[in-house]
Amino acid sequence: MDALASLAHGFAVALEPTKLMFAAIGVLLGTAVGVLPGIGPALTVALLLPVTFKLDPTGSLIMFAGIYYGGMYGGSTTAILINAPGESASVATAIEGNKMAKAGRGGPALATAAIGSFVAGTIATAGLAFLAPWLVQIAVNFGPWDYFGLMVLAFVTVSATFGDSPLRGLTSLTMGLALGLIGIDKLTGQSRLTFGVPELLDGVEVTTLAVGLFAVGEALFVASRFKHDPEEVVPIRGSLWMTKEDWKRSWGPWLRGTLYGFPIGALPAGGAEIPTFLSYVTERKLSKHPEEFGQGAIEGVAGPEAANNASAAGTLVPLLTLGLPTSATAAIMLAGFQQYGLNPGPLLFAENPGLVWGLVASLFIANAMLLVLNLPLIGLWVRLLAIPQPWLYAGILVFAAMGTVAAKPSVVEIGMLFVFGFIGLLMRRWDYPIAPMVVGLILGPMAEAQLRRSLQLSLGDPMVFLENPGSATLLGIAALCLIAPFVMRNLNRFKASED
Repeated sequence: MDALASLAHGFAVALEPTKLMFAAIGVLLGTAVGVLPGIGPALTVALLLPVTFKLDPTGSLIMFAGIYYGGMYGGSTTAILINAPGESASVATAIEGNKMAKAGRGGPALATAAIGSFVAGTIATAGLAFLAPWLVQIAVNFGPWDYFGLMVLAFVTVSATFGDSPLRGLTSLTMGLALGLIGIDKLTGQSRLTFGVPELLDGVEVTTLAVGLFAVGEALFVASRFKHDPEEVVPIRGSLWMTKEDWKRSWGPWLRGTLYGFPIGALPAGGAEIPTFLSYVTERKLSKHPEEFGQGAIEGVAGPEAANNASAAGTLVPLLTLGLPTSATAAIMLAGFQQYGLNPGPLLFAENPGLVWGLVASLFIANAMLLVLNLPLIGLWVRLLAIPQPWLYAGILVFAAMGTVAAKPSVVEIGMLFVFGFIGLLMRRWDYPIAPMVVGLILGPMAEAQLRRSLQLSLGDPMVFLENPGSATLLGIAALCLIAPFVMRNLNRFKASED
């Protein structure tokens, strides 16, 4: 009951006209920035920090939260329409969403993404309000070995599921893990695999790799086949809105995506990438239409997009209750708290309840604003696909380059963007899955850090991963997921030879 009373007080704060204006500005900015490849909500919040220095603290933080939610959704628009994820968390959405768009079903794909984001965001924000203390207690008890097991499970499920060959998936993952080694070793301070290039000391940017492999690689692939084997893109086929069958196939993935996104997002090393890919893998396994995956299955958009937005609310759990930022945007929001002399943590709820609960209540309002803003724009966004292909993909290349330069102005970064684009072209030509490579770069450094922490705490004893029940269970599931595709393939061959 205390939570309900506190939330009611939060709504009284969030529904003030000035606070509603801050939320609307945040949602608009977040959505606009989210659709630009390479420019994420973290960069936008960072740019606005100095501007908001003398503004109302509660209003500024509400605006930052609106930018976060809007950016997480906005990345799905370009991911679906032009295969250019605005955020690394939108990579899973691009896999099926872009296939749907090319088949003339961009409207239903955008609609299930918008509604799924609203459903997941609302449920997850309610979870933030009522379950935060309980989830934080679980998160605090997670050891580095448990995080390592969770990441290994993500590696294996993604590699074994994407593409026709688990071996090709593992090859793609290994390339991503190798890229994750580039930069300064945080333990020893030594540079690794930088080859004397100063720009590589900070490592490879995830957005550069994702935009290069997906957007630039797609543009080069389409250009290479334009005259000999042109790919027909149908702007609209059938209804712009979701059919009864689409609704039936989407509600389950929305709920399952929420169940993945919120708890994993609340973990100090969770993030949005693990739940989105785990959601995709789950929907592929549970679908009654597995043949549609890889061709444009709506479940493959609904689940990951719900997980994406649920994880955004989950990320705020450790930030508000422990003062622990678990994403780049959360880290910059922490700086926003500190510039007003506020320190997130258990005392913040007691010392400044109006700000905390006003922020939580504003998330419900921002979610509703996102739905109202984006559903009417679906028809406009889908019309982008009617642009002639040479113009469309030339524009993609320009925006990809602009987004990369805005995030990190460097000739080396632009060079890497187009090198990754060429690699993306080759991987498409030889049927290698792209997503595992991005996953390897995102989670590789995190997995390495948790592995080394585990071995330090156990004095170099690798049995620590099997002695702890959480990590042992996760690694056991990962081993089963790795072996299962090869066993099933051999069984199918054996049955075929018997017939």
